[in-house]
Amino acid sequence: MTPAIPAPPPDRLPDGFAVRLDPRTRRRDGGTALLGGSPLRLLRLLPRARDLLRGDRIVVGDAATAALAARLLDAGLAHPDLPGDGAVDLTVVVPVKDRPAEVDRLLAALRADPATAAAPVVVVDDGSADAAGLASVAARHGARVLRHEASRGPAAARNAGLDSAATDLVAFLDSDCVPRPGWAAVLARHAADPRLALVAPRITALRPGNARPSPAPGGWVDRYEAAVSALDMGPHPAPVAAGTAVSYVPSAALLARRAALGPGFDETMRVAEDVDLVWRLAAAGWRVRYEPAAEVAHEHPSATGEWLRRRAFYGTGAALLAARHGAAVAPVVVSPWSALAWGLALTGRRPAVAAAGAALAVATGRLARRLARPGERPPLGLAAALVLRGSAAAGRTLARSATRHHWPLALAAAVVSRRARRTVLAAAAVDAVLAWWPHRREVGPLRFAAARRLEDLAYGTGLWAGALRARDPRALLPATPPPLGPARRPAAR
Repeated sequence: MTPAIPAPPPDRLPDGFAVRLDPRTRRRDGGTALLGGSPLRLLRLLPRARDLLRGDRIVVGDAATAALAARLLDAGLAHPDLPGDGAVDLTVVVPVKDRPAEVDRLLAALRADPATAAAPVVVVDDGSADAAGLASVAARHGARVLRHEASRGPAAARNAGLDSAATDLVAFLDSDCVPRPGWAAVLARHAADPRLALVAPRITALRPGNARPSPAPGGWVDRYEAAVSALDMGPHPAPVAAGTAVSYVPSAALLARRAALGPGFDETMRVAEDVDLVWRLAAAGWRVRYEPAAEVAHEHPSATGEWLRRRAFYGTGAALLAARHGAAVAPVVVSPWSALAWGLALTGRRPAVAAAGAALAVATGRLARRLARPGERPPLGLAAALVLRGSAAAGRTLARSATRHHWPLALAAAVVSRRARRTVLAAAAVDAVLAWWPHRREVGPLRFAAARRLEDLAYGTGLWAGALRARDPRALLPATPPPLGPARRPAAR
């Protein structure tokens, strides 16, 4: 049975809590609306809300500012803007099997950080072969050890540490992590929000033999992982929920409110248990945040075989998530209009390309009517820009699907059709170039393209293997995004 998540407290941000608009949020219609967030939305502001939001920062001081700040937070239009420094009252939980050298490195980093120097640390030994050696390392750093005689998996290990903690905040750190100084203080400031259940730092690459992240370590896998690791959620803060820009955060490094987690991770899951927990928390009404101002370095796998096996293993988790969360795990999320337009355009025939343009024109008209304010002309220019932006994103999603999630189907089509073969090759090339360009100073294009294709083949193999093993195709099926309009208004009286 899936562990139950406790109900969150009333959604009232405390006085003094401050939020600041995301730099990518745009004011529209003379400041009466905000455009941004993920999924992209246009938020109409009541007159009272406009008065409260004359600048780009709101400090909660009454019910109206609390409601507005919460609405902006949840929409991804704004993020917490609070100070954070000094010692933090938390317990650190380290789940591990073997790896005493890595645990020694991690504990040394914790004790060197003023924020965690005196924090209680629980090392959960999940059936290590050398229990005495691991216990000796933990004792040297003043950490307590809980031991499972037989391995029960990382979810059970984290839950054991969670259950033993006496503090309100619990940090989970994997043994192959090295937190940067100040990480805990930055994350802990989010706990001022009573509905905050989890907050995760940015995970960057660890340079061998050094606690500092490196933009380009030595090996070819290292260079690719440092640029686009699956653990790195990027440079922008965000709310975390299914269907958004940051749909999950990895459990390699997390700060949690103990009361929000209940029994914790689902111990029946040996993979994707972190995604499952995040989605269950969000569904119950708790907030989950991603905070890249806090950094934790991670020792990425450097051997090609180990790296590919891990990617395939991650792929198997999609079927487990589909059984619990349905369409939230859909590998392709694209609107019917964009799918129709791309399907027509890819035929290459002039009438079909013209029909694709007509489909986008119809979509623009429909969206403009939804975005229109009463008594005013539909904003065709804005609608057209949004439709084109969405269609471009849909094209990248479809190309990614052909080379990652659904590559067996793309390969089969390429074998029997010359047009399909050209389309798949073009999709693979365009996907690689667009993904490489932001990281062009860190890794070469050929190295990047080869690693990306190998990673996608491995993940896709695990995805299909998991779906076949579960006899459940839902992890392979597409979904449609929520509509952009009609615009909604935040509560502000």
